[in-house]
Amino acid sequence: MLRHIAKECDLVVVAVSYGLGPENPYPNQYAECLKAAVHFMKKAEDYQVEASRIIIGGDSCGANFATQICQLLGDRKDLPRVHAQMLIYPGLQGMDFYLPSYQQNSKVAFLWRKLVIFFSCIYLNKKVSLVNDVLEGCHVPEAIRLKYQKWVNADLIPEKFKVRGYKPQDPALRKFKPKVYEEMKQMLEVTFSPLFAEDAVICKLPHTCILTCEFDVLRDDGLLYKKRLEDNGVPVKWIHVENGIHGIVLFFGYGVLSFPSAGRIVNDLAEWVTCL
Repeated sequence: MLRHIAKECDLVVVAVSYGLGPENPYPNQYAECLKAAVHFMKKAEDYQVEASRIIIGGDSCGANFATQICQLLGDRKDLPRVHAQMLIYPGLQGMDFYLPSYQQNSKVAFLWRKLVIFFSCIYLNKKVSLVNDVLEGCHVPEAIRLKYQKWVNADLIPEKFKVRGYKPQDPALRKFKPKVYEEMKQMLEVTFSPLFAEDAVICKLPHTCILTCEFDVLRDDGLLYKKRLEDNGVPVKWIHVENGIHGIVLFFGYGVLSFPSAGRIVNDLAEWVTCL
């Protein structure tokens, strides 16, 4: 996909080979991506790149890193402003796993509901035995839930995305467990959940492309972030794939093993980049 975009858009494309977990502990991956981005922005001319035209992006957890990095760079006076951000089915919050997309797509390949928490535990180097407690929201103090529900709430999701079946979580199931919170509280920090960034940060973000897939547990994270950006005056290009699943872009360019939607996604992303 990156080679195709580089060729079609006549771009320099840089991919960061960050260290994977659990051998590389959190937040090493995000920190390495930030370091690479800052270095590239400072040395852009060495790569024959115009520093004011740099786009930062990623898919899935990579989109999470890209989101965090763009938020952090918004106030940097020693660097050029990020030109745009490309977020492909991003995961952006660790508070609510009862959003419509989590319920509707709980068993859809290649990323089902429990697997999100399992991977989060591995990423944070926490016990995977906590998966069920986190799914039920036992790691979220009521004060934090009330603070962030203005941004993470099924009521903010358009009604058309609830027709496949959605039932609000029974509040009785949310039995806060202090020990689970102490173990998993990093999931509620902005570094893990960039959807929690304040409006003063969000309003400084650059032109954004958000891609979501209908049959993806992370769909609503993207929809909620789209709303936050638009509410803060940030221009957003939204690409929604009605028959898409999480990870579909990885199948681009593999002939008979490729999904038709993957080709459409890559072409749409390339077109957006070209028009910037």
